[in-house]
Amino acid sequence: MSTADVAKDLVALCKAGKFSESGEKYWADDVVSVEAGGPPGQDPASHGKAAARAKGEWWANAHEVHSAEVEGPYLNGDQFTVRFKIDITNRESGQRMSMDEHALYTIKDGKIVEERFFYGG
Repeated sequence: MSTADVAKDLVALCKAGKFSESGEKYWADDVVSVEAGGPPGQDPASHGKAAARAKGEWWANAHEVHSAEVEGPYLNGDQFTVRFKIDITNRESGQRMSMDEHALYTIKDGKIVEERFFYGG
């Protein structure tokens, strides 16, 4: 599967609200998932499919999603970006917020080997 094929399908899955399914379908077993930041002293990178899955499950359980917009993909060689604009409420604090996030995906052999997330200020 080409990078363009993966990118188009991942975006279609995300637009349909199937965020976890997109990861399960395309993460390589040794995927590295890197957040823009994390708790002090903690590695912002998750290593492996199980760790990426656990991070996604934590996020889904910690937030109520009111709406999500997905833009892209924007392709360049073996990489592509996707923009996510998400209206959420943090379940613990009750704080509602808008997230503006870009994800950079690197593809090898039809699988995501690395994903990096960038957040708007």
